[in-house]
Amino acid sequence: MENSSSASDLKSDALKVGNGSEFKVHVFSSSSELIEKLHEKWSSVKKQPYPAMYSSIFGGIILDPAMMVIPIDDHMVHRGHGVFDTAVIVDGYLYELDVHLDRFLRSASKAKISSPFPRSALRSILVQLSAASQCKKGTLRYWLSTGPGDFLLSPTACPTSAFYAVVIDDDFPQCKEGVKVITSTVPMKSPEFATMKNVNYLPNVLAKMEAEEQGASASIWLDEEGYIAEGPNVNVAFINHDKELLLPSFDKILTGCTVKRLMELVPKLVDQGRLKGMRTANLTVEEAKGAAEMMFVGSTLPILPIIMWDEQPIGNGKVGELTMELSNLLWEDMVAGPETQRIPVPYV
Repeated sequence: MENSSSASDLKSDALKVGNGSEFKVHVFSSSSELIEKLHEKWSSVKKQPYPAMYSSIFGGIILDPAMMVIPIDDHMVHRGHGVFDTAVIVDGYLYELDVHLDRFLRSASKAKISSPFPRSALRSILVQLSAASQCKKGTLRYWLSTGPGDFLLSPTACPTSAFYAVVIDDDFPQCKEGVKVITSTVPMKSPEFATMKNVNYLPNVLAKMEAEEQGASASIWLDEEGYIAEGPNVNVAFINHDKELLLPSFDKILTGCTVKRLMELVPKLVDQGRLKGMRTANLTVEEAKGAAEMMFVGSTLPILPIIMWDEQPIGNGKVGELTMELSNLLWEDMVAGPETQRIPVPYV
């Protein structure tokens, strides 16, 4: 059997297309030839970024990155009928897996997706996957889909739902540098969909790209009444000049697991007299931009200081002391928190 087209052959074919010449598409004559081509992609990668994946379609854990695929007729692919969630691996521990898993199943219920496994089995799969990956620091992402079956809207012909998960090797550091943000012009999702962690992230992607095109890190969404909502995939928080931690109300946005944990830890700073208190509220743009400090809150950050919004400095335009104290609180919880927050990964 002849080898599949080389990279130079494919480049040559692409040039022919660009020149308007006839383009001949290669037909893979066997599965072994296709697998060889898939392996070519990964042969030059020095470090595998995805050390392990689980697929209920395959019925096990996959260590070969070339085989980390999902069916094209999965309704999550062509209809966006799926939900997902995440957790982080820090120093060999899964941080806040249980609260993320609970939110994951609430999202699935809202999306009318039934799990192929009970919660206990899903949790066990994720822990075993983390162990098989040998990853000591990274992220764990997982999805529930109505599964493969056809290309129609309704999932009634799908024989079973599908569960996928992947470990991403990522040595994320604590964020200590401030970033710039803009107010997004991309419409945010309606509350029904914003409070459900589904895979329809096109508005989020466009909001992020809009910010990057303007030299900013990310964007801030406002709700239909003009109040502060959230970032593209993170919560946003403020500290006013009275040293109160202010959080936008959660009734129209996704309730972040990390920001919920932050709210549980904040009383430590209140007891020390560093913060006056904490509250959620409908925050106007004027009130938010007039804050002394501003930050994003999310799983892998866990706190990202914001120093400028729409070219206007936040406070003195520098990373705030209280922002970093909140960051330290969360970071310490991630690396040395209680057993209720950290699950040891049983590496072999």
